[in-house]
Amino acid sequence: MSETIERIKCLIIGSGPAGYTAAIYASRADLKPIMYTGMEPGGQLTTTTEVDNFPGYPEGIDGPAMMMDLQKQAERFGTEVRMGMVTEVEFSKEAGGIHKACIDNSKWVEAETVIISTGATAKYLGLPSEQKLRGGGVSACAVCDGFFYKNQDVAIVGGGDTAAEEATYLANICKKVTMLVRKDEMRASKAMQHRVNNTKNLEVRYNTEVDEVIGDQVVDGLRMVNNKTGEKEEIAITGLFIAIGHKPNTDIFKGHLDMDETGYLITQGKSTKTNIPGVFASGDVQDKEYRQAITAAGTGCMAAMDAERYLAEIETSEEEQKEVTA
Repeated sequence: MSETIERIKCLIIGSGPAGYTAAIYASRADLKPIMYTGMEPGGQLTTTTEVDNFPGYPEGIDGPAMMMDLQKQAERFGTEVRMGMVTEVEFSKEAGGIHKACIDNSKWVEAETVIISTGATAKYLGLPSEQKLRGGGVSACAVCDGFFYKNQDVAIVGGGDTAAEEATYLANICKKVTMLVRKDEMRASKAMQHRVNNTKNLEVRYNTEVDEVIGDQVVDGLRMVNNKTGEKEEIAITGLFIAIGHKPNTDIFKGHLDMDETGYLITQGKSTKTNIPGVFASGDVQDKEYRQAITAAGTGCMAAMDAERYLAEIETSEEEQKEVTA
């Protein structure tokens, strides 16, 4: 371990839309933020070929290019972006306390405020053919990428509320949607099941799983297997959407921060405040409802403003304390 511990005003953990937006606002507020990018600099959008629904890009933009734009904007105002991963944390429970974070198991930094924007990772099936075609027709976000498959045949995997909602969303855009449900019934609420069953161009295949995604550079088809009979069948599709859930990247915060049963950080009311004073959460790490780049960016802005206000309150409190003791 390094013996000298760096002290900073604002530590940002994670570098997606939430982290970079927090960095832009924090640096403009003179919080001199230091950002550690994590294992996936730029977050999930770096795996997206084209972003068409982020305001300000009328022609769309390549995902990695958009993240580079956000990084440059943050750096322009003074954010220091560092490669590295936070591997351990020690949070003070006192207002005005100093928080500690270990970087790559080798260096500790101290911070007056911490903004967590580590995001969530989409769950995939793990098939080699699926991984090969991620970005080439395999997607984990129907709202993000469904537009590109207008009037085409697609398939979606999953049986919960999210899968049902995304399937009906796709049905409004696509020619036909085939929904693969692993069990003999859906986990989705009855209301969502009724919506699925009443959508004419949406076919549900129960007890059905993906055997292989067909295609070289892009998705051309799908081989399905009935897990009861073992019977296999191929269909022609151009897009495959995986809707089996997300895993928030919060393992290192377990035991430190309040989170729900699935690991999403819990924030207070409409703020980004966690249960620890001076620690804030933004983006997909605390949002399991929307999970969009623009909503993540919005909460990144909120987190930076919450951090700025927190520091101002601490400073005011300290000044008042000095006056009392003077």
